[in-house]
Amino acid sequence: MSTKKVAVLVGSLRDASVTRKLAKALAAVAPETLSFTFVEIGDLPHYNEDLETETPPAAWTRFREDIKGTDAVLIISPEYNRGVPGALKNAIDVGSRPWGKAVWAGKPAAIATASPGALGGYGVNHQLRQILNVFGMPILPTEVYISGLYDLFDDNGNLAKEDTQGFLTSIMKGFEDWISKHS
Repeated sequence: MSTKKVAVLVGSLRDASVTRKLAKALAAVAPETLSFTFVEIGDLPHYNEDLETETPPAAWTRFREDIKGTDAVLIISPEYNRGVPGALKNAIDVGSRPWGKAVWAGKPAAIATASPGALGGYGVNHQLRQILNVFGMPILPTEVYISGLYDLFDDNGNLAKEDTQGFLTSIMKGFEDWISKHS
C-alpha cells in the first residue's frame, strides 16, 4: 500500500493544547502507511467573500494548497459551548471557497472530539459530520469521543493508560482502511 498524506486540523489554538497532544498521539500510533501534516488554522482571516479576489489573503492560499496536497483529513477538536470552535469553522469555510473549488470535496475524513467532561465532545462531533457531509466527504463511521481529556496524559505528555493507546491505535487502523476504501 502506498503512503497516504493526511491533513490534520486541530480545533484548539492554545500553545499547550491538550487537544493537540491528542492529535499527536493519534498520529504516533497510526500505521506507517499514513503520513501527517498539521495544517495550521490560527492565522486565517475570517472568511469574507469580499476578500475572494484574484489575490485572496496569502494565509487562505497557503491553507487551501496545504489541504489540496493531501489524500485525507483528520480533525481533532474540543467542544466550545456544545459546538465547533470558531477558528475551525472558519477554516472549513475558507477551504470551501471559491464556489465549486472546495478543497474538501470527496476527501476521506475522520473526526475525533474531546472534552474534560463525560460527553467527549458529542455535540461538536455531530456538527462537524453535518458540515463535512456537504462536501461529499466519506466520513469514518466510527464516532470517536474522548472524555476525561485532562487525565489522558501523564506529566511528560505521554498517554497515561495502555488501553487508551490500544483504542487510538484501532481508530487509526480503521482510518487507514477507510482511506484505502475511498481513495
